[in-house]
Amino acid sequence: MSARYEPVGWNRSKLVYDGVLVAVVLLYLWLYVGVGAAGASLSAPLDAPSLAMQATGSCAFLLLTAVLAIGPAARLSPAMTPLLYNRRHFGVVTCAVALGHAGQVLGWYFSFSPTPQLEALLFTDLTLTSWHGFPFIPFGVAALLILVALAATSHDFWLHFLTPPAWKTLHMGIYLAYGFAVAHVALGALQTKTQPLLAVLVTASAVGLAGLHIMAGLKARDADARIGPITDDGWLVVGDVAAIADDHGIVVAVPDGEAVAIFRHADSLSAVSNLCAHQNGPLGEGRVIDGCITCPWHGFQYRLADGCAPAPFTERLATYSLRLDGATILLDPRPNPPGTFVEPLKVPPR
Repeated sequence: MSARYEPVGWNRSKLVYDGVLVAVVLLYLWLYVGVGAAGASLSAPLDAPSLAMQATGSCAFLLLTAVLAIGPAARLSPAMTPLLYNRRHFGVVTCAVALGHAGQVLGWYFSFSPTPQLEALLFTDLTLTSWHGFPFIPFGVAALLILVALAATSHDFWLHFLTPPAWKTLHMGIYLAYGFAVAHVALGALQTKTQPLLAVLVTASAVGLAGLHIMAGLKARDADARIGPITDDGWLVVGDVAAIADDHGIVVAVPDGEAVAIFRHADSLSAVSNLCAHQNGPLGEGRVIDGCITCPWHGFQYRLADGCAPAPFTERLATYSLRLDGATILLDPRPNPPGTFVEPLKVPPR
């Protein structure tokens, strides 16, 4: 997190993340072009521009699939959570590779067109009577435009300016971009009889991505369904205090309300809203670092007792009251106003 709107608030994690990502992209492109050139037969030669188009196009599609897979994968396995931290950087790199693919197409197929390049790109093929020959380029253009819009508004300035709900709604357009990308590939490259591997790759990617989202959705639904009993005075029975590890949290479903994250730190318990004020990240899947709840998505931090971000930040979370019945945690499901101080609940040391 940053107190100022800078182009990129570089730190070691971001440098490592971006360095590995760019290295993987360059390695993929190098291997694709090298292997493609070596495997081309005399009867079906592949020129360098065609290989470059295929390499950048397939790379952009795989990157877009990976961007959409990170969220549900992290829900299913905490080991995937580090990939969430700079997922917006992942999206910007995906957009850059997609722009490279578009540049390759324009530079090769339409360099000598008597009509303007963009006009020739969009109106060269308008066969609408069969799948074979159906115009696929407009789908690719639509996907690219969405990626450009999302990359251009990925900075926190736009998140603050548009407000988190509007920004989040806008960036859900990445699913529409993925649908357009699948249509672009299915109606374009997959129409040739020489692309069986690509067909398997696209199908496996789309099916695997859908499967990840379904499994993550089922897991979330099961968690929401596990609401504990309510005491006579309206408090929610959470469970045994020993179930919460030091400097970690658990997520508790609340009837007719937002989920609550309960954290254990220094032999005390504190409860706040599970939704990070930055992008509604799942705080309960994070941990306590430097005495603050730290969101697993982008590292936003909040004090345990009052849910306030440390100065100079101004974000605040709703807090909740806790009490113990023996070794059982009880939660008042009624949220306190954001930023309300609640004395941490002392628990027996481990």
